[in-house]
Amino acid sequence: MAQMTMVQAINNALREEMRRDDRVVVLGEDVGRNGGVFRCTEGLIDEFPDRVFDTPLAESGIIGSAIGMALYGLRPVPEIQFMDFIYPAFDQIVSEAAKMRYRSGGQYTVPMTIRTPYGGGIRGGHYHSQSSEAYFCHTPGLKVVVPSTPSDAKGLLTSSIRDPDPVLFLEPKKLYRAFREDVPEGEHTVPLGKALVRRPGKDVSLFAWGYMSQVCLEAAEKAAQKGVEAEVVDLRTLVPLDVDAVLDSVKKTGRAVVVYEAPRTGGYGGEISAILAERAIEYLRGPILRVAGFDTPFPYALEDIYMPSPDRVLAAIDKVMAF
Repeated sequence: MAQMTMVQAINNALREEMRRDDRVVVLGEDVGRNGGVFRCTEGLIDEFPDRVFDTPLAESGIIGSAIGMALYGLRPVPEIQFMDFIYPAFDQIVSEAAKMRYRSGGQYTVPMTIRTPYGGGIRGGHYHSQSSEAYFCHTPGLKVVVPSTPSDAKGLLTSSIRDPDPVLFLEPKKLYRAFREDVPEGEHTVPLGKALVRRPGKDVSLFAWGYMSQVCLEAAEKAAQKGVEAEVVDLRTLVPLDVDAVLDSVKKTGRAVVVYEAPRTGGYGGEISAILAERAIEYLRGPILRVAGFDTPFPYALEDIYMPSPDRVLAAIDKVMAF
């Protein structure tokens, strides 16, 4: 085991997969000598000079090239510098990569992992802070993965690179250097589609992913001081979703709070809420509550107000417990 930040764990996963499989290539803006804007690819070009390369500032070209590489046998890991910049490549992702297996009757797949930082917390303003995972969760054929710890970042990224289909791997930039933890060196995978109970509890279930999982853990600590045992369920993979883990938790607690950074309307938390309303209504002892961003552009000066905080989550816990 080694103590790593999320940045180091991601770098370690990329390095080890490139050593293991010479089909893995890394491409994107400034991923080479500069090591990426957050230094996640730092040093890779020195060890793999023929498999790490910088691209023009053209997201559609980055993803289009990666799709072609994947179709011809490589396992590309393109980086989009910020998720806010992914939209020029949206058509390539949802119309080409996501549909290739279906349109070819299974003859072709696109084993590509798109890495991109997402979310707020670094004072990036409205062009460097968006959480637009719901756009991609709505597209059949894509997997959407979001780690919340360094160890999971390595294990989930390794599994994503080895997956035969396109994966959107969202990295919460707020957590890049937030803390260190033990991360296995060498072989380490975390299966896609499996949620994890970060903190067990019997009174209310908190569902989150990425940085919001850590926010929920802080909220659960505050709730415990009031005698409320909150269970924190880190979804880890949004598509495929671990529906059983979601239902099992609410069947135990009878209450649910869903926490996400994206604007409230149309956010992926609404899908979690719908699943609970359809399949766990007889277990619910209160309304399903959402704690989310607001239906506005992501603000710069008011970032701390916009993003869900432990206190906002705690207020939702208090509300559902008092119902």
